[in-house]
Amino acid sequence: MSSQEFENDADRLADKVENKANEFAGEAQKQFGDFVDSPKHQLKGAARKYSAQASEVVSDVADKIKENPLSGLIAAGAIGVVLGLLLGRK
Repeated sequence: MSSQEFENDADRLADKVENKANEFAGEAQKQFGDFVDSPKHQLKGAARKYSAQASEVVSDVADKIKENPLSGLIAAGAIGVVLGLLLGRK
């Protein structure tokens, strides 16, 4: 394993750890909002939690596309066709 691959793996691991920490912090903030009946804290916690989950999904998809670029191109093309059909209807 080259040092560049090692750095990339370390960066991905650090991103995953950060996403999990944000997800847990968001859930804790949401539960705190539930406990004190504060919609502000509930919304902020939920937003933080779901943002972290979305970031993790994007990271995983990016990793899969790097492993197999052809399937990424096919998926992007399929999404483009579907969006084109949906947006083209009047």
